[in-house]
Amino acid sequence: MNIKNFEDSLLDSYDISLLAALQRDAYATHQQIGEQVHLSASQVSRRVQRLQAGGFVRRYVALLEPQALGLGVRAMSYVTLTRHGGDEGAAFETEIGSIPEVLECYSVAGESDYILHIVCADLAVLSEQVLRRITRIQGVGSIRSNIVLNCIKSSTELPLGHLGR
Repeated sequence: MNIKNFEDSLLDSYDISLLAALQRDAYATHQQIGEQVHLSASQVSRRVQRLQAGGFVRRYVALLEPQALGLGVRAMSYVTLTRHGGDEGAAFETEIGSIPEVLECYSVAGESDYILHIVCADLAVLSEQVLRRITRIQGVGSIRSNIVLNCIKSSTELPLGHLGR
């Protein structure tokens, strides 16, 4: 959703409360959410449909536990391309989209061109399969990676406090 649509949309305090409740537990029934935000289940249903149609809710997912699934290594990798004027960026982005271990890829300004959030079973997979595959993408000049030792904070909940102003 673009900013123009956001500014044209009016979110009241119930909408904001609904979005917050959905972020905490999208599996909750409309009745359960209604009890939290003081609306009937039918009102919750109508508002949720409107929020979805308005582009405020992208999708619903189950958040899996990587460690429980044997994915014990996380890395943040910083990729720099050799050139910025050709097709290197598009080629990189297309190829990165096909690597399942790359959970997130951000195009950034600064020392690197991209930041990748990678999850793997072990360091051997990270080194031999994922990073080696990335270094072979046309236009990749360098990769610098940091291995995550401990996750201090991880959240999928967006801050909504600014919406109530």
